[in-house]
Amino acid sequence: MFRIDRDVLAEAVAWTARSLPARPSVPVLAGMRLEVTDEQRLKLSGFDYEVSAEVTLDLQTGEPGVVLVSGKLLAEITRALPAQPVELVVDGAKAVVTCGSARFTLLTMPVEDYPSLPAMPPAAGRVGSDVFASAVGQVAVAAGKDDTLPMLTGVRMEIEGDTVTLAATDRYRLAVRELKWQPEQPGFQAVAMIPGRTLADTAKALGGTGAEVEIALSSAGGTGEGMIGFSSSGRRTTTRLLDPEFPKYRSLLPTEFSARADLSTASFVEAVKRVALVAERNTPVRLTFRGGEVVLEAGSGDEAQAVEALPVEFDGDEINIAFNHQFLLEGLGAIDSDVARLQFTTPTKPAILTGGKPVDDGGSEDYRYLIMPIRLSS
Repeated sequence: MFRIDRDVLAEAVAWTARSLPARPSVPVLAGMRLEVTDEQRLKLSGFDYEVSAEVTLDLQTGEPGVVLVSGKLLAEITRALPAQPVELVVDGAKAVVTCGSARFTLLTMPVEDYPSLPAMPPAAGRVGSDVFASAVGQVAVAAGKDDTLPMLTGVRMEIEGDTVTLAATDRYRLAVRELKWQPEQPGFQAVAMIPGRTLADTAKALGGTGAEVEIALSSAGGTGEGMIGFSSSGRRTTTRLLDPEFPKYRSLLPTEFSARADLSTASFVEAVKRVALVAERNTPVRLTFRGGEVVLEAGSGDEAQAVEALPVEFDGDEINIAFNHQFLLEGLGAIDSDVARLQFTTPTKPAILTGGKPVDDGGSEDYRYLIMPIRLSS
């Protein structure tokens, strides 16, 4: 049926297998569809009625045909093959994979029972794959993990002309990132609620190629509504959208602050990790900012305790505030800056974490991570 380089095939199979369900509702959904077209191209695809993935590869030799085999098993096999050309041949109800002296025989599934992949919505615009991957990673960290609150498990994408705003919250923190993109139409506007885990996986998989990601999304009432698509370098994926309901997050972002602290991100991360060693899962790390230092504390009373001080550039009145250490660490890991800037209003109101880099052209920070404090018992 076809012959192809092992590394090219293994990478394409692994990428397509991402979309396959762990526990498919019907056995055929565990399959990966491989099609050799008349144009000597190999299409690998997977679909579970929610997420679809397809990779198109150029072939040097291939005979047109379609076969459906276990996607997870094919991924494991191609990953383990030696670095030699791979040949796949269909023999009746079996597919035979040969690579060097290794030979695997796979049972095929009924292709006619496999669902057709959804068509891509209209192309809406393009953005650099690295910028997109970074932005999604910064925001998806704050998306909820509780499937009983589906609206909090998504990332909200708002498009206004050449600006895309991504936002996610799990009620305890909120992450917002703005980025520029190239819309197909200058005044394009749209709002989409994308499953957070799917978006994070997609952005990561499409990042690092140096290419652009094309985002396919219909404007209100257009064809393909209820779905979003992403494509780059011969790879395309679609996913169903969530209900667009989402908290009015902009009103949660404070605009005035009573204090500001700038400190080394790396030093802060290491200190939080050390102090948190004595913190129980839900007990906070306490931070006291004053003068030129911040004192980190965890544990109390009869429990193990830890204290550490770090130098800080601090402007404002002394403040004593406490945070969930895991949420604080995830925010620090997302800011992408050597300097972390924390801005406060009061010890009981949310703080804003941003990168301490200078803001270009007098604009606002492109990434903000709001984190709720934990009320300290007096």
